[in-house]
Amino acid sequence: MKSSFRFSLVIACSMLFFSLSQAQDKPANSAEELAKKLANPVSSLISLPFQNNTDYGIGAFKGSRNTMNVQPVIPVSISPKLNLISRVIFPLIAQYNITGAGKSQSGMGDVLATAFLSPSQPKNGLTWGAGPAFLLPLGTDEMLTGKKFGIGPSAVFLKQSNGFTVGGLVNQIWSVSGDASRSDISQLYLQPFLNYNWKSGAGIGGSFEITQNWINSTTQVLFVPNISGVTRLGKQTVSLSAGPRIPISAPDNLRAAFGWRFAVTFVFPK
Repeated sequence: MKSSFRFSLVIACSMLFFSLSQAQDKPANSAEELAKKLANPVSSLISLPFQNNTDYGIGAFKGSRNTMNVQPVIPVSISPKLNLISRVIFPLIAQYNITGAGKSQSGMGDVLATAFLSPSQPKNGLTWGAGPAFLLPLGTDEMLTGKKFGIGPSAVFLKQSNGFTVGGLVNQIWSVSGDASRSDISQLYLQPFLNYNWKSGAGIGGSFEITQNWINSTTQVLFVPNISGVTRLGKQTVSLSAGPRIPISAPDNLRAAFGWRFAVTFVFPK
């Protein structure tokens, strides 16, 4: 596991360095505009992010977990002033020593689907999006699914000015049906974020990821700083980003010692 982690980290850093260096040669306005849109969760930009999260030293058995979030974002214009942005997160999970010593699970976890209504153009750099979020019990392993269908509100607010993007995303999910033998779900997710992008498309930023489980009265907090860049792989425009996942607080059975994140986003400008 450790050698695999080091190899992956070397590849990730190499790709990110390539991204940042190549971004300097791209037309500044194009790279800057793409980076600005990518920092906005409700921008009118079709994208396909692959976000890989790896955590180590989890819980009593010092387990490890790798989660690849495949999360396509598709905006649709429903009027001259209003867009509908769909965002679906498919988590592909492989974990070891989480549920018990020597035990492992792999497969897809439960899917989160969100639909944001958002103005097609920001006003004075301010924009927002709001709509329903759905938790779909599509996990392929008993240990990777809550077996509950959930629903709740989701919203995002942000301001962009002089290269900075500051804002936050929030959702609250309540389970409304599913396996009666499984625990109900009432969970709040809050993600305040801050990013700065240069005209080259390179960027630096960070976010806090706060998960509040109201049923169990537990709070999990992560800090995720990152560096990013926009470049081309052949004819395909991509964004690359990487950074550590730093645990701030969590219940003992969920707390990790350390983690990292690497993301590749395929961008399809209109």
